[in-house]
Order: sequence, then structure tokens, then C-alpha cells
Amino acid sequence: MCGFAGFVGDGSEGRAAETLLSAMGAAISHRGPDGDGQLLTPGAGLAHVRLSIVGLADGQQPMTEPSGRFTIVFNGEIFNYVELRRDLEARGVVFRTGSDTEVLLQLYGTFGDDCLSRLNGDFAFAIWDARDRRLLLARDRMGVRPLFYSEHGGTLYFASEVKALLQVPGIEAEIDPYALDQIFTLWAPIAPRTAFKGISELEPGQMLTVENGQVTLRSWWSLDYPDAGDHSVRNAAEVEEELLALLTDATRLRMRADVPVGAYLSGGLDSSLITALAAPMAPNGLNTFSVTFDDAEHDESSFQQIVAEALRTRHHAVACGPGDIAADFPDVIRAAERPVLRTAPAPLYALARLVRRSGMKVVLTGEGADEIFAGYDIFREARVRRFCARQPGSRMRPNLFRKLYPYLPGLKQQSPEYLAAFFGTGSDHADDPLFSHRPRFRSTAATKIFYSDHLRAELAGYDAADELASRLPDEFSRWHPLNQAQYLETRFLLPGYILSSQGDRMAMAHGVEGRFPFLDHRLVEFANRLPPEMKLRGLEEKHVLRQVARNLLPATIIDRPKQPYRAPDSRSFVGSGTDPDYLADTMGTAAVTKAGLFNPVAVSRLLAKCRAQPVSGFRDNAAFVGILSTQLWMQAFAR
Repeated sequence: MCGFAGFVGDGSEGRAAETLLSAMGAAISHRGPDGDGQLLTPGAGLAHVRLSIVGLADGQQPMTEPSGRFTIVFNGEIFNYVELRRDLEARGVVFRTGSDTEVLLQLYGTFGDDCLSRLNGDFAFAIWDARDRRLLLARDRMGVRPLFYSEHGGTLYFASEVKALLQVPGIEAEIDPYALDQIFTLWAPIAPRTAFKGISELEPGQMLTVENGQVTLRSWWSLDYPDAGDHSVRNAAEVEEELLALLTDATRLRMRADVPVGAYLSGGLDSSLITALAAPMAPNGLNTFSVTFDDAEHDESSFQQIVAEALRTRHHAVACGPGDIAADFPDVIRAAERPVLRTAPAPLYALARLVRRSGMKVVLTGEGADEIFAGYDIFREARVRRFCARQPGSRMRPNLFRKLYPYLPGLKQQSPEYLAAFFGTGSDHADDPLFSHRPRFRSTAATKIFYSDHLRAELAGYDAADELASRLPDEFSRWHPLNQAQYLETRFLLPGYILSSQGDRMAMAHGVEGRFPFLDHRLVEFANRLPPEMKLRGLEEKHVLRQVARNLLPATIIDRPKQPYRAPDSRSFVGSGTDPDYLADTMGTAAVTKAGLFNPVAVSRLLAKCRAQPVSGFRDNAAFVGILSTQLWMQAFAR
């Protein structure tokens, strides 16, 4: 795991280019505290900062193969590099190092762009072909590792984080209003759009080439599902056996490292199952890491302890008490490089800091299981909404919504009429491609009441949800409704928010690499082919995964009601008697007026409301965090 930056074009030579290359690398040095390197060659410049995990002594980058033709800078891991190296050696390739970087470089030299389909890994990389003066940028299938780019003055600049691109003279940090509107509707920008105007993100499973001055983008992998009704009938025992074998092998590959590997442990099914598989593979025992909260609404420490004791891990925890989230939040936004609507990234930022202070820099996580095995409440909610829509006048059916969210006590007191109206059971059309997510999008978009008149005018006629719908593949309409909902989560929110704002950025801010066994592409493709009822059985989420876990985890963990990871929002900043020092400089009337994105009078009222009493509604909490994080983003970047 590392970070890289570079440029290709006519302006990539001379002392100014050398100085720029050094500045771009320095801007992302937190991603690679173990070393750095640069290469300036006619037509291109490459910079690399290294977090040494595989090939500790000989994996320095940029790395050039013996002929001098190909040079690579690489961020991430190729988990099947041992097998790939063996195959290449059988073809006569001679290796000089023990690193996965050289395996990737030699694989490209052997197969060209087709090497991508042979990789099992989380990666972003750049390869410069000095002979043909051709650049290849590529990103992994699921979008685990980030890669950004921008064209300016006839030169293409690229980097693992936007901070490096902002070192380029003429590339300025300006908020993209459409990206902001997408965040305030969909929780994340729709790639390639980013929060920064004029700066793009390479999409998951996408490659970019620059050759003869031409920039070309194309997808080399994409999510796919069978047509509805085409799922083959599967024997449950055989499916469970194959699933366990795939997940075990995905975990085994991700335990490969020349340094110890630990695991995040939330106390839920997914991280607990990964921990159970990883523990026997750790030769010196497994270190696990958790976040705990002071309030019972968010805390899962009792379940974390059950798993840690059952699996005999060396357990470490970081407590998030009053003020902890607020103290870290400005650094969290600078790391995330985008506004967010929830504080959930902040405890993960603190958790990665704990991992690093414990002397470790690699952890496994359970992310991805909810997306590929239908674990989120939104999947169950969509099923109930379709059920209610078949009898829109029923007073009994809407009561099912109360069972979906036991951790939201406010729903218990609502009438069936309110529940039906809130979840859109009478107004949403079942053939709407965004049917599963409409209530979420409506609820999130309610935060836009705080927009300034100027921002409203700039966005006049724009609808973020419509743009999302326009990005769906042609075959989307043929998929089962559950697979449609899974695609929306897996293709957009997973890389756009979960793996970035809560994943890569929070971990790499402290030089920690997260690894995701559930996102092994073999496992993703296997899960996508499963009949929907094996994933969502009635209203039981992740059914087949629960069956696999029964011989590995305590029943208390397998059968516990789902408790999604959340953190306190507005009350992390106000209501306890002491506001963080920066609050007045970010959400005060003068600061809000100067930024010009939100209505200062409305923001002042929201701030007063949250100070007066803890707010529990999603709209006010999301608006508070969204406005605060946007203002912090403006202060950090748009100077």
C-alpha cells in the first residue's frame, strides 16, 4: 500500500518539473511513511511514497524493468502475486526482487493491458512505456484504491489523492456544485465527478491510456447479474461449502504480508466471520481492533468482547466519548477530501490511529458483505415496500416497517398511515429503476432546504437522482429487483463513500492498509450468481452467510439483530456545554455568508436547535454534519 503521483505531457521536463514532482509526493507522504522515490524522464514524471508491506527490502518505486522500457508506480496489493510469479517464471521471466510490484510490472510486459484480468488485488497503478510514450492508469474492480486525474495546460496529472494535484500551478480547489448536490442526495459524488471542479476520479474497473496525445477511457471489468428468473437452482449445502472455500481462500490471500496482519472487529457477523477465518492463519496470534462508544445506542463492545474471547485474539479498543469526534473532524474532512453527511468516518480515523500506534499497519475488515449478500436494511425495506404496494390500502402491511429498524425507537410510535407515506408505498412506482433507494434519496435531499439562493439558482433544473438513473447499464432492467438494489449500493455507494470516506482515506491518513476479503472478485461474482432468496430469505438478510458462520461463531453473534455502524452526529459538536473552537469559524453567520453555499439564517436556526436539545431526526443531523463538513472542506482546500 502506498501513494503515487505523476504527469505526462510536453511540460514534464526541467527543474520546475522536478520540483513539482517532489511537491506532489510530499503532499501524500502520509500514505507512504516508509520511503519515497521519483523518476523524471522525457515525456513523463512519476513520484511514489511507500508503505512497505511486501518485499520490504527490495520493493522501492518507481520500478523499471531491465530493458528500461516500462516503469511502474503502484498503490495497493496483488494478493495472487505468488501464483502469478510462478507462472511467469515458467515462461522464462527472471525476477530481481521479491515484491508484488515487480510481478505486476513483468506481467504487464508479458500480457500488456490484458494483465488486468489476471490480477486478484486492490490496486491503482500507472505504467509508463518509454519507447511508445504511452501511459496506462488502472484501478481495481471494486474501487478499493483511489486514483484521480486532471488535464491542465496540455499535460495530464494524476495522483492517489487530490492533495497532490493541488500542487500543480493552475489547478485550484473549487467546489463542484453538482458534486455537492449529489452528496446531499446520494451521499457521494457520481464518479468521475469529485468534490473538486475540474478534477476527475478513475472509476472502479476502469483504465485510462494516454497515447499520441489522446486520452482514452474504457472499462475492463464491471458488475453483472443474471436476468431475473435465470438464476440456477442450487443445492444449499453445496453453495455453503463453495462459499466457505472461497471466503477462506480470499482471507488466506489477504493474510500474505511481510509484516503482521490484524483485523477490525465490530462485533457484527461480517467482521467476526473474517476474524474467525483469519485467527488460525496468524502464526503469532491475531490482534483485533474495535471502536466503542459511551452511549448504548451506538456501542457494540459487549459483542466485540464475546468474539475476541471466543477466538482468543489480542483485543484493542478505542473509546469515542463526548468531544472525540469533534476533535478529529477537521482532520477527517481533510483526509476524506469531500463533505460527508454522517460522522461515521471519524471513529474509523481514530481506530486506524490506534492500529498504527500499536505497531501494525495492515488490517482485515468485513466491508462488502452487506452489499454482495444483501445485508443492508434498505434491501429488506424495498421488499416490504413492494409487498405493501400490492395492497396500498392495507393498514396491517405498513406495520412491517417497525420490525426493520429496532434501533430507531421513533418509528415504534408512528401510525401505519405515516409509515406508508414515509416509505413511499403508495407513490413510488415498482418499475422505477431507483425504487429501492427512493426513500433514502428523498430523506437525504430534504437537507437541501439549507441551500443558499445562489446555489439553488446554479443548480436549477438539475436532479442528482436522474443523473444516477442515466448511468445504469442497459441490462439493469432485466435483473431481479434485489440485484438492482445491490448494484446501486455496490457500484456507487460502496466505492463512493464506504471504501473512500470511511475506508482508504481514514486508514491511509495513518499509514494503515485495509484489506477486504468479501471484495475478492471471485467471491463477488459467485454471490452475484446466487438466487436472491439465498441472500435475502423472507426478511432474513445474508441467509447463506449466516449458515456458513454457524460452525465458526457463537450463536449470540449470528442471531443478533443487525445493528448498522453509526456514530453520534450533531450532538458530537453541540449540546454538551462546550462547542469545539472551530465551530464559530465554520458555521457562524459570517463564515456561512462568505462561503455562499448555505442560507446563513437557516443555518443559525439549525445550530440553535441542536444546541437547545439533542436532535434525533435524520434530516437535521445530516444537514448539520453536511453543512459543517462542507464549510471545513472550504477552509481546508478552497483558499
